Amino acid sequence: MYETYWQLQQKPFENTADPRFYYPGESHQAALLKLRYAVENRRGGALLTGPSGSGKTLLTGMLRVVLGADYSPFIHLVFPQMSTAELLAYLADEFDGGGNAANNPGVQVSIRRIERFLAANGDKGRHAVLVIDEAHLLDDNHTFEALRLLLNFESGGRPALTLLLSGQPAILPTLDRLPAWEERLGVKCLLRPFNEEETAGYVEHRLRVAGARRTIVEPEALSTLHALTHGIARQINRLGDLALLIGFAEERRTLSADHFESVCRELVAVAPE
Repeated sequence: MYETYWQLQQKPFENTADPRFYYPGESHQAALLKLRYAVENRRGGALLTGPSGSGKTLLTGMLRVVLGADYSPFIHLVFPQMSTAELLAYLADEFDGGGNAANNPGVQVSIRRIERFLAANGDKGRHAVLVIDEAHLLDDNHTFEALRLLLNFESGGRPALTLLLSGQPAILPTLDRLPAWEERLGVKCLLRPFNEEETAGYVEHRLRVAGARRTIVEPEALSTLHALTHGIARQINRLGDLALLIGFAEERRTLSADHFESVCRELVAVAPE
């Protein structure tokens, strides 16, 4: 709607996993390095945690981009709230493409399918990666144990896959109650919100990737944007998108600090009557 007005090729603040929009904040880069190390050194488990909207999904997308072809298949499960049997059947289908999950084959059948696939995958010199997104929603200890036992499958004396648990910090107390998991986590990563300088860099990077060739956000407005969003990527995206929309409607030349405050107050914040 507003792209032509701002002379953009696309919307800069969409919540997508497009790796072009990845911004290398300090904690994000550190996490990406650790996760890449875990996969390339064939560690069994890894943990990525951070506040909602801090960029975990985009980071796992970047991990997929930087890994070589030998690290496949790369399976990203975004809805983990299934029973243990359903989850294992789903994973068996994703690994071997059998398409039998709807037939409810049972846990043993699913495990055998996964084991056979991982063995054949390892024989080809490949290493599988399984990302469980929103892992904090896994509140069944049986499901956690089933996932952990997948790490017993080996190829060449090392785990046949790396299992990455990605979720909000609420997952930490759950893992504390499961000490066997602690032994399996080769790396742990915590994403922090962007600081003020990173928020400015994030906004400028996104605008540039979207095709901006002139200043759209006034430099002094960037500190205000950081204060309003607390450096959380998803909140920056929401406020940035609305600010561009209202700025287009008001025929603004640039987006000022006052404009961001007004948009946040009227369209984002919820205040009592």
